[in-house]
Amino acid sequence: MGLSSKQRAILRFPYTDYTALICDGAVRSGKTSIMSLSFVLWAMGSFNDCAFAFCGKSVGSVERNIVVPLLGIRYLQQQFDMRYNRGDHVIIIRRGNKENRFYLFGGRDESSYTLIQGITLAGVLLDEVALMPRSFVEQAIARCSVTGRKLWFNCNPDSRYHWFYTEWIQHADERNALHLHFTMDDNPALSEDVKAQYRLMFAGVFYQRYIEGLWVAADGLIYDMFSDTENVYRKEDEPAWLKSRSVRYIGVDYGTINDMVYLDAYDDGETLWITREYRWASRKEHRQKTDTEYADDFMEFMGIDPQGYCPAIVDPSAASFKEELTRRGVYVRDADNDVLNGIRKVSTLMAQRRLKICSECKGLIEELSGYVWDSKAAQNGVEKPVKVADHGCDALKYLVSTTIPGWRLGEVN
Repeated sequence: MGLSSKQRAILRFPYTDYTALICDGAVRSGKTSIMSLSFVLWAMGSFNDCAFAFCGKSVGSVERNIVVPLLGIRYLQQQFDMRYNRGDHVIIIRRGNKENRFYLFGGRDESSYTLIQGITLAGVLLDEVALMPRSFVEQAIARCSVTGRKLWFNCNPDSRYHWFYTEWIQHADERNALHLHFTMDDNPALSEDVKAQYRLMFAGVFYQRYIEGLWVAADGLIYDMFSDTENVYRKEDEPAWLKSRSVRYIGVDYGTINDMVYLDAYDDGETLWITREYRWASRKEHRQKTDTEYADDFMEFMGIDPQGYCPAIVDPSAASFKEELTRRGVYVRDADNDVLNGIRKVSTLMAQRRLKICSECKGLIEELSGYVWDSKAAQNGVEKPVKVADHGCDALKYLVSTTIPGWRLGEVN
């Protein structure tokens, strides 16, 4: 299968006068694989006994997105001797008397820049650059001091306020960078069926970024795909078989001054049903409850589970409450509390109409209808919901993030 015009432009980039290459756009648009191939061919053709870097959000993501596909390319296998030392996180590539080293680095947080300090590089490829701290990216760029160096960036879009967008993409010409914007149609290897599957994976702002390839701010209503007819059901319409044929969970958002919320959920393997909610609003009731009282309420809310197994999905920070539940024989699981990932998953499940909420869960439904992005924080490059009346939303995120596997949402490895 041939390459698209933009993929061919990636292969031509090393032989242009551009110093940097920026590839952004939709998921699965054929950016990373062609970039890593072009990067290795350029490095081996232009340098000897030099160091290069593959950087990602973590070393694991670099291995998954770059190293494994790269080592599997037959052409490279035929042309070079390639050996990956996993312990040292380095690929050594040889041909004849020429040898270069390709180090792997993870830019997980603000302290990660120290990992790349001190090394001299001839080039760096930053995969998922929008997910890395600015300090790490700038340190990686600073390490490229060999004559003939080139910088390679790729990412999916983020907020239009993101520093990489405002300082690199919007000023690509000034930085002598070639900017190539990709859509899924720029990947000839992607079938129409797979494209359709990916379009079902995202909703809201995540659809705009990962499918349409747009740099847009997270603003306004978070769950704009929520429907009070498609996502809400009446108690009398609940399937008679639901509780006997489904896996039960209880999602918990812990609160002392803030609301304490439990959501009773049943997963039938296709749809997640939120059947009941418990809520204690300390401010409204003018009384805070102790962990012992909350645990009493939880045991009453859970009742006798006919299946004998009902995990409580609890915010990991609620240490004392988790301990109280554990003492009572409740199986407690720490919730996945990645906020943006949780919102993305809930959005997808909601848009696919595979999230059903009983109309009696009035507190949760009211919160979902008013759950909005923090626009002021977004202008500073921070994306988060407004932390007001969000306790049911948090419990819902915990349930979906922790219990619904990616393949259920249409994610393809």
